[in-house]
Amino acid sequence: MRGPPLSYDTGTSHAAKRDLPTPLRAALVIALLYVFLVGVTTLEAGIAALGAGFQAGLLEQVSNPLSGLAAGILATVLVQSSSVSTATIVGLVGAGALGLPAAVPMIMGANIGTTVTNTLAALGNIRRSEEFRRGFAGATMHDMFNLLAVAILLPLELTTRVLSRSAVWLTQRLRGTDIGAVPPPSPIRRAVKAPVNLLERGIDADVIGPIAGVLLLVIGLTLIFLALGLITKNMRKLVAGTIERTMNRIIGRGGGSVGIVVGIAVTVAVQSSTITTSILVPLVAAGILTLRNAYPITLGANVGTTITALLASLAVLRPEGLTIALVHTLFNLTALALLYPVPQVRHIPVHAAEWLADQAVARRTVVAAYVVGLFLLIPVLGIVLLD
Repeated sequence: MRGPPLSYDTGTSHAAKRDLPTPLRAALVIALLYVFLVGVTTLEAGIAALGAGFQAGLLEQVSNPLSGLAAGILATVLVQSSSVSTATIVGLVGAGALGLPAAVPMIMGANIGTTVTNTLAALGNIRRSEEFRRGFAGATMHDMFNLLAVAILLPLELTTRVLSRSAVWLTQRLRGTDIGAVPPPSPIRRAVKAPVNLLERGIDADVIGPIAGVLLLVIGLTLIFLALGLITKNMRKLVAGTIERTMNRIIGRGGGSVGIVVGIAVTVAVQSSTITTSILVPLVAAGILTLRNAYPITLGANVGTTITALLASLAVLRPEGLTIALVHTLFNLTALALLYPVPQVRHIPVHAAEWLADQAVARRTVVAAYVVGLFLLIPVLGIVLLD
């Protein structure tokens, strides 16, 4: 009746065997990035297959900047990822289905919508008042910064077109072509287009154009969702061991510019600002990281997340796809440059988040009203009433 106690050792051994070596996991991430670009190209092909009627309907649906802002918020909340929504916007603009002026407010809305995840993450401590106060403030300072950035930069963009004009100028320098021109396919474009061509040929020629377009849209969005999810999962395993140690080193250095750089680097590495900010919430809630040390890391995450739209622009043919991706980057860089250097302005989002956290601790209904109101009710009303 003797036998070795296999249950624990075997489980550990099997878990170790299932874990991918670091070089293999890095290669997997590169392959998933390729799948992501194929998904963006498939999305573009689906939009083209739907025809001009769909394009006109889409442009009519977002008839003014405020409804575009609301659409960007709601779309990002529903998919729980600004990476997916901004990649979709890049695909729409790159396919010519969405004009640049209409897309700019949508990109800004995506910046607001992405903060819902870390705000919800703060609710894990709702029964422990002091931890909840710190965690909720740590989450909502991201909201407050993005709301303040949109309040300043959206009117500025609407009156001067400073962001879009700067992005057009950069696009012309980077791609060496005028906006609206169709450049020769790049090697990256040819590589990601090849499987899409096979997919288009695989769809029966007798399928009606709009139906084929819907199929391509569904396939494209599915590839984008799956690829981004797996990229996030694998990148998290590649760098997760160093993230918390990096955050703790920032405490000793007082954050600031170093914190911004760390926020950018971590977010680029894991391909998700949500991961970066969601990691910060429990650290702030536990008192490991102060609110003011976490703040610059959050702002760096805002900048780092724009890499996804820039990657997506590699897969679209029209230069406008790169332009809207650059608008996303310029928006976050400009907000950082305007709001962070001056101490009196820098801490407005932090003070606002602390005040909101105090209200949330005093009355839990404030939490529900805030989350539902900002991320669902206001965007839906904005789309319904303003269009």
